[in-house]
Amino acid sequence: MRVRLRFTKSGKVRFTGHRDVARILERSLRRAGLPLTMTEGFSPRPKLHFGLALSTGYESLGEYLDFDVRDGDGEAAAVQVSALPAQLTALLPPGINVETAAVIDPRETSLQQAVTSCSWQLSIVGREPAVVAAKAADLLARDTIPVTRERKGQPVHDDLRPAILRLEVVGDTIETELSTQPRGVRPAELLAVFDPPMPDPITEGGRVCRTHQWITAADGAMREPLHATPAPHAEARAS
Repeated sequence: MRVRLRFTKSGKVRFTGHRDVARILERSLRRAGLPLTMTEGFSPRPKLHFGLALSTGYESLGEYLDFDVRDGDGEAAAVQVSALPAQLTALLPPGINVETAAVIDPRETSLQQAVTSCSWQLSIVGREPAVVAAKAADLLARDTIPVTRERKGQPVHDDLRPAILRLEVVGDTIETELSTQPRGVRPAELLAVFDPPMPDPITEGGRVCRTHQWITAADGAMREPLHATPAPHAEARAS
């Protein structure tokens, strides 16, 4: 049986890197006493399947983790999936809150391959929002946004324009949807193509938050890997 978790990452824990968050989540699953399916070999580990990595310093309203549960001897049937959000959140540091859990088909495409775009909110720091809005409109009006990136130690010329699916200014925040395939665009890369480049919100006391990860269905409809459900246990633990 495969279970998918949706969790948030906010507050001080945003400065914890992706690998450390993975270790924290693995420990919480072990402490919960779940019958996890393990890898083979000399150093068996739980079979965990993470989604797209979140940069250190960024917050998120929707991160995902899939894990496998042993099916033998009725172990999977004994797992109360609906109770996992409260059970796991109590074992996690403040700021990591499991919102919902659900059983999924293990044949589903992996999260890293399935997610086609992400929605973001970026704080505007050091600029007037009206000026930023005008610059954003200029970017959207362009046919191409050429950039040079480094890939495997070599400079590669790319066009960022097809990957910017939405870009607007709402209050003092940039709201954008950026493609993750075939080549993803990071929020920092988007800010760098403004004229002049936008300051990094993280280093200037602002906020970068991933609000949604999107999967494009065969009919073109957009859906999240797992919808959020109310999590009353999380509100008191946010910091």
